[in-house]
Amino acid sequence: MMNERDDEHLRDACGVMGVQRHPEAARLCYLGLYALQHRGQESGGIVASDGQKLVRHVEMGLVADIFDKAALEPLKGSLAIGHVRYSTAGGSSLSNAQPLLATTTHGTLAVAHNGNLTNALTLRRQLEASGSIFQTTADSEVLLHLVARSTAPTLREAIVKALRQVEGAYSLVFCTKKELIAARDPYGVRPLALGRLGKAIVVASETCAFDLIGAKYVREVKPGELLYANGGGVKSFPFAQSPRQAHCSFENIYFSRPDGLIFGKSVYMVRKELGRQLAREAPAKADLVIAVPDSANVAAVGYAEESGIPYGLGLIRSHYIGRTFIEPKQSIRDFGARIKYNAVPEALREKRIVLVDDSIVRGTTSRKLVRMLRRAGVRAIHMRISSPPIVGSCYYGIDTPTKKELIAATHSVDQISGYLGVDSLAYLSVKGLLKACGGDQQRFCVGCFTDQYPIPLMDFAKKDVRPVC
Repeated sequence: MMNERDDEHLRDACGVMGVQRHPEAARLCYLGLYALQHRGQESGGIVASDGQKLVRHVEMGLVADIFDKAALEPLKGSLAIGHVRYSTAGGSSLSNAQPLLATTTHGTLAVAHNGNLTNALTLRRQLEASGSIFQTTADSEVLLHLVARSTAPTLREAIVKALRQVEGAYSLVFCTKKELIAARDPYGVRPLALGRLGKAIVVASETCAFDLIGAKYVREVKPGELLYANGGGVKSFPFAQSPRQAHCSFENIYFSRPDGLIFGKSVYMVRKELGRQLAREAPAKADLVIAVPDSANVAAVGYAEESGIPYGLGLIRSHYIGRTFIEPKQSIRDFGARIKYNAVPEALREKRIVLVDDSIVRGTTSRKLVRMLRRAGVRAIHMRISSPPIVGSCYYGIDTPTKKELIAATHSVDQISGYLGVDSLAYLSVKGLLKACGGDQQRFCVGCFTDQYPIPLMDFAKKDVRPVC
């Protein structure tokens, strides 16, 4: 049995959703998680409140498999939060599935987290030394323990006090018996949006969740802002000053769906501009521009429009592959790539092509795709990447290989080109990336491209390891 993990793409940690003041809050959360499924496919869950108690349902797997009528029936009330997860901090297990739920002296509290806390290990050791017993290996549980041990007079104040002790990236939704609370780290690394559906208040990692349920986008939750919604509407409280913004540039490159707004801009338009900028920086003599589907489609359109080279469909991607599959006993060459992609020989034969992808991580899948295209009769392959070379790990909520596993961290562009078997290879520059995103290095995090990180790494400083709590 072979895992379907795609080594050519990084994986985001998760997506969060919250609904307040709607009689079918849990069902709206369920639909919102459907829209956010691309942000995490390992586990999912919902916690709902009817004003008297919090009820939790979490399972491993996809949203469609986790929630049926029987699973949603107990999740009653007008308040709910939800979560889809792809593990970064902590392992992939049911115990780490979110939302996490705890009973404290301040009341019952549930939390769903997108991001990664860079000082979670230090805090966890301190808490354990003073008697705390952890039930999971997820960094998010540290927040619950900090809240539980707080001497603040109210639960809301205890949350604020806990947030001021943690470092790193976090977009959070909390659920009490009667209140929805949302918070975003002072750097604004991960996205978090506020919306309305009639009188209901909704928050979500991406605006595509609003589109599915018919909610209206209002604005982003600001970096360092805490929102709380109850029967009296939404109130805002700045719990921390924002030293600078550090929006994750990979949200625009790959993670977010192209039909949404992230960091105040259309993902579709930014992604197309990434392609346009790439065409300006790295032109090629070719007959056809094709994308590695689906994440590079929009960038490839931008490249084609800017270069004047026709855009075509040269690779077809299957959307019906499970997380695991069984390979035939007699091995098929490049089976892992073939089961996901197939070339269209009629569109490619004797063509010089520009092959656009959003990133190269290890390079093994890209190499297999190049061989596939050669077998289809392509005459020349000019590979263009709509992001800079990835030379460093991410510590802010992305599942990233260690530095030694990143091909660009150990090989030159010419060496990578030779390994892949392409006629030429070029990446987008960091300057071009920032220009396309509409900001500069004081607004976006480009740590994985520069090995320079905007938020102190704390537990991970001087370590080339995956961030695991």
